[in-house]
Amino acid sequence: MGNGTERLVVVGGDAAGMSAASQARRLKGPAELEITAFERGHFTSYSACGIPYWIGGLVGGRDELIARTPEEHRARDIDLRTRTEVVELDLAGQRVRARDLESGAEYWTAYDKLVLATGARPVRPRLPGIGAHGVHGVQTLDDGQRLMADLERTAGRRAVVVGAGYIGVEMAEALLGRGFEVTVLHRGEQPMSTLDPDMGGLVHSAMNRMGIRTVARAEVTEILTDGEGRARAVTTAAGEEYPADVVVLGIGVEPRTALARAAGLPLGESGGLLTDLSMRVRGHENIWSGGDCVEVLDLVAGRMRHIPLGTHANKHGQVIGSGVGGGYATFPGVVGTAVSKVCDLEIARTGLRERDALSVGLRFVTATISSTNTAGYYPEAAEMTVKMLAERRTGRLLGVQIVGGAGSAKRVDIAAVALTAGMTVEQVVSLDLGYAPPFSPVWDPVLVAARRAVSAVRAAGV
Repeated sequence: MGNGTERLVVVGGDAAGMSAASQARRLKGPAELEITAFERGHFTSYSACGIPYWIGGLVGGRDELIARTPEEHRARDIDLRTRTEVVELDLAGQRVRARDLESGAEYWTAYDKLVLATGARPVRPRLPGIGAHGVHGVQTLDDGQRLMADLERTAGRRAVVVGAGYIGVEMAEALLGRGFEVTVLHRGEQPMSTLDPDMGGLVHSAMNRMGIRTVARAEVTEILTDGEGRARAVTTAAGEEYPADVVVLGIGVEPRTALARAAGLPLGESGGLLTDLSMRVRGHENIWSGGDCVEVLDLVAGRMRHIPLGTHANKHGQVIGSGVGGGYATFPGVVGTAVSKVCDLEIARTGLRERDALSVGLRFVTATISSTNTAGYYPEAAEMTVKMLAERRTGRLLGVQIVGGAGSAKRVDIAAVALTAGMTVEQVVSLDLGYAPPFSPVWDPVLVAARRAVSAVRAAGV
């Protein structure tokens, strides 16, 4: 490399990290920019969101989840080092210390520009037995491979899922599909705490109909083990014991920012890194960060939040790569859109829940309606429930939650656009949405909910 070559180091080889590296490479060739990327796992550029569907047998194999292999990245002049973990950041010396996880050898690598894309890790409460064999978090493809191998060699067919968020619910369905007897233990009043409890109740009913046992307000106290150190049961504060041949943690994730914390980089309330609109770490001109290890601006609530989603991570990577490569791009923020499903029941949310709105001091009204996903007379029309929150005085749309049959969840995108545009529920009513009996009633359920919300705003007055 010539003397004018800049050195980029990327820590983390999944969505944000490798999107950043790839975009930077598109803008600058090897003579201008030398790129070294470190990934502690075996895999790069994969869909972690697809792991439950692989476990459940809907995806044929692990490799179908991989968008770009390490070899493909290396062919684009990116020095990608898998099974290598960065263990220290020396910001003053502009270098990182890496450890080869196979040999244990450590070495320093210098950088001119640094990208931190260290992701998130499954929350593991400090409980007796939490480190036992048979207890799995599901965040990376390596995690998924370990779980799959365990499921294939486990003779018993009892599974306990701890937590009922997106991962917990999706893993419960996956395990049920593999012939396991599934119990879900969660601390909330209803599963899917990303929804309000009244909407979560619809998810609860669907899970029970599927044969998944759900236990609300269950505080796990211990993972009991057998003589070989393998999980055999999960106990709760109520004194209940739930037999388990495998335990899956679906409690959620937290930013993996120990490196950043040790280096004194700025972190938010959730522990995620804080960046500016171009994804530069605040106060550091030559360091960027993106993906599940950062906090992002919630455009509706006006505050920073940790929202770990692959959609955001890929966008962050594009923005970072543009900045590193001498271009310009920004990531303005999110409205908190997410979708999931339990068998045929689709689940979606965007914007604020009731407790979110209360926490930032917003006065609001709610409107909940039941409809069908297609014209009611159309064959196989399915029920669909929409809940909408609107600001009390202004009528500004604050949030939407949807639970229903096929074709329900992606309607949340209508609300996501409306939230981003700052629309009122009255403006939402006037949207010109597509209609034909196979797709929607003549009044789309989102519009019906908006009409109800308009009435609620008017009835509430100032």
